[in-house]
Amino acid sequence: MAELKEGAKAPEISLLDDAGNPFKLSSLKGQNVVLYFYPKADTPGCTKEACEFRDRLPSIKKQGAVVVGASPDPVKAVAKFKQKFQLDFPLLADENHNAAEAYGVWKEKTMYGKTHMGVERTTFIIGKDGKVAKIFPRVKVDGHAEAVLDALNGL
Repeated sequence: MAELKEGAKAPEISLLDDAGNPFKLSSLKGQNVVLYFYPKADTPGCTKEACEFRDRLPSIKKQGAVVVGASPDPVKAVAKFKQKFQLDFPLLADENHNAAEAYGVWKEKTMYGKTHMGVERTTFIIGKDGKVAKIFPRVKVDGHAEAVLDALNGL
């Protein structure tokens, strides 16, 4: 899949959410969407990122946006993660990494000298028109939610 660029139509996502219900990205058309991909539920970086989005959610909502997280974890894992940290936004189970591949974030990674495939932490802001308004590649967690909020202020 070619790399997704700002201004391109956001690929449709059709996955199960943390409650096991079908979720379609197109159901949010007409709203700004903060779609963030994270590698694994309940790990230190992913927890910090999710909690930053949780804590900034009222400000994000004031900008007319919604937050949606996606990881390759199964429904049970994202449900547990959501409950444990009281995350007030949908988490999607991308077990077959179809959404991660469509968004170009399923990448080869190296850890401890071993190579494996996984999610490269990336956030997309999708505008009300369904097009990618902003991409945050290779996200560093600290202060990321604030940077997303700043970007939403500019939409």
